Amino acid sequence: KMSSGAADLRQRKKQNCTESDKMAPEERNKENSKLGRSPKYMLIQRFAKLFFGCLAAVTSGMMYAVYLSTYHERKFWFSSRQELEREITFQGDSAIYYSFYKELLKAPSFERGVYELTHNNKTISLKTINAVQQMTLYPELIASVLYQASGSEEVIEPVYFYIGIVFGLQGIYVTALFVTSWVMSGTWLAGMLTVAWFIINRTDTTRIDYSIPSRENWALPYFACQVAALTGYLKKNLNCSAEKFCYLLVNASTYTFMMMWEYSHYLLFVQAVSLFLLDSFALAQTEKVHEVYKIYLFSLVLGYLLQFENSALLVSPLLSLVAALMLSKCLQMNMKKSTFVSRLLKIMYIYLVLTVAVTLNFLLKMFIPHKENEHLLKFIEVKLGLNTTKNFTMNWLLCQESLQAPSQDFFLRLTQSSLLPFYILVLIICLFSVTQVIFRRICGEPLKGTVKLEDGRIGERPEIVYHVIHTILLGCLAMCLEGMKYLWTPYVCMLAAFGVCSPELWMTLFKWLRLKAVHPILLALILSMAVPTIIGFSLWKEFFPRIMTELTELQEFYDPDTVELMTWIKRQAPVAAVFAGSPQLMGVIKLCTGWMVSSLPLYNDDDLLKRNENIYQIYSKRSAEDIYKILTSYKASFLVIEDSICNEVGPVRGCRVKDLLDIANGHVVCEEGDNYAYSKYGRFCHEIKMNYSPYVNYFTRVYWNRSYFVYRINTVISFQS
Repeated sequence: KMSSGAADLRQRKKQNCTESDKMAPEERNKENSKLGRSPKYMLIQRFAKLFFGCLAAVTSGMMYAVYLSTYHERKFWFSSRQELEREITFQGDSAIYYSFYKELLKAPSFERGVYELTHNNKTISLKTINAVQQMTLYPELIASVLYQASGSEEVIEPVYFYIGIVFGLQGIYVTALFVTSWVMSGTWLAGMLTVAWFIINRTDTTRIDYSIPSRENWALPYFACQVAALTGYLKKNLNCSAEKFCYLLVNASTYTFMMMWEYSHYLLFVQAVSLFLLDSFALAQTEKVHEVYKIYLFSLVLGYLLQFENSALLVSPLLSLVAALMLSKCLQMNMKKSTFVSRLLKIMYIYLVLTVAVTLNFLLKMFIPHKENEHLLKFIEVKLGLNTTKNFTMNWLLCQESLQAPSQDFFLRLTQSSLLPFYILVLIICLFSVTQVIFRRICGEPLKGTVKLEDGRIGERPEIVYHVIHTILLGCLAMCLEGMKYLWTPYVCMLAAFGVCSPELWMTLFKWLRLKAVHPILLALILSMAVPTIIGFSLWKEFFPRIMTELTELQEFYDPDTVELMTWIKRQAPVAAVFAGSPQLMGVIKLCTGWMVSSLPLYNDDDLLKRNENIYQIYSKRSAEDIYKILTSYKASFLVIEDSICNEVGPVRGCRVKDLLDIANGHVVCEEGDNYAYSKYGRFCHEIKMNYSPYVNYFTRVYWNRSYFVYRINTVISFQS
């Protein structure tokens, strides 16, 4: 029965494909004959539209990549810096990613470099890690292969090649958003407006300014390509060749996206929920939606195998949801349509899928050992107020700006660029139209095979409904965590640009208003050209001078104290030295010097999180003996204290590192609503600078400048006063 059902399904798909291929030319010929146009004239017109649209999309992407490169040069003076000064611009986790790229290039062969990364014992003391799996270093593997295979060693420096690839991917990101808006609206004017809004709101659309090598900067361009291909794939009356192309592109980009970012399956889960709701209300072809589910399954399985059997993918909510959807589909296909049970399944479909998905995820987590993302669940519990904690790491994460609710400045910036008002307008019109369509479906009215402009039913287009649901879900996440705005805002730009440039959206509005004084179709066509043109001119007048000022102004990023510290380490520290300090600084030391460190700014490993918390105790009120025991337990030989952390004056009291440590260590006394720090020991980072016993017995100062104090951890302890 299953094999015959599958054969029937394939046969129906072939018939639908051939019917649409046959119907499309016939309909176009009828329209052309009515307008008195020859098929040859229409073919030339379509080709010209496609050519200039593609040219505009590619040009927009290239110009954005050049813009990023120019802005980066003006900000960091890269071309006039020495290699050490360039590397210092990579901060925190960015430094770690680039350091492994350097190690791959220095390896005698690519195979040897990969082996050393997968069996790495030269980065973190007393710890051997699979850096490729733990830090998702596939972008660095690809970049190093391209650099060596293309013979770029004699043409371009490694750092320029590396950041050039990232900037190029950002250009692809913008091009994909352009194409998505163009496919939805039918005019590449929408693509131009999308790009304009994206660049103007760059502070809220991308993190490229702050962290070039971050995983999302490598991954999100592939997700944008996947969304563009999915938009085309969901369209009605798509010819076979275009449908196959979109399907293959969805396949390739989904898998690549999953390999580039460890949290990619969570974003794909949000997308899967959008498709699930789209299919539940029968607003899209079920066969197409389930083909996308199969792509998810294929990508998860392949990702699990190639990511060294990554158990996080097996217990991911994406796998549980897709498995539940496929199981529910099989149950529906095997039931006779006229039976009571089949009708009950249709009514209970959403409840059935959610119940099976939650149960399956619970069982998988019970039987499959996993530790990778447990800290995320703990963070969510505390964030939602379901739990309280004094844990340093959890409270430190809660204090991060990216994990706070978005500020008023964020909404003000989107409003000043006119993005937010137009997005809300487009969203309201589309939501009302979708609600009408769902009500018609409940009443038994079928969807139209082809939605015409005069129908004013934009809510019947499956690709539009998908994007409406998708942006709402991403928007809900962005309202909780400011860091999620980088996922939401680009698609806000795209949806708003599509809406103001789409005659169908204006026609839908005029259908509700029942305009009689002016022909609604003519007015819709005029507004779809006039409104974006007016927006474009106003944006050009207000924001273009600011962008040009950014590119012409020479900014200065220079950190002489850090340069001096790295120079001293390279010249004076023993080769076998192990450095301890804040994780962010340890990442820079590892990149600039190559010396082993005791911790790294990584937050996906429980052992590293515990290390970071322990080593941060150098800024707490603990005894010299306690700190000495902690540092020697990790075989550290040098300690680096940062004055900026020790004397931190944060804008939010209670979120400074030393405040969080006092809370975690129980060194805070609450009296009449005020918090007072109490301990029988002074703050270690202050006391050690006084050079008195017992601190001088355990630690010897060997270097200092305005920002850093370096101490050698004594192996032989002298208790003479």
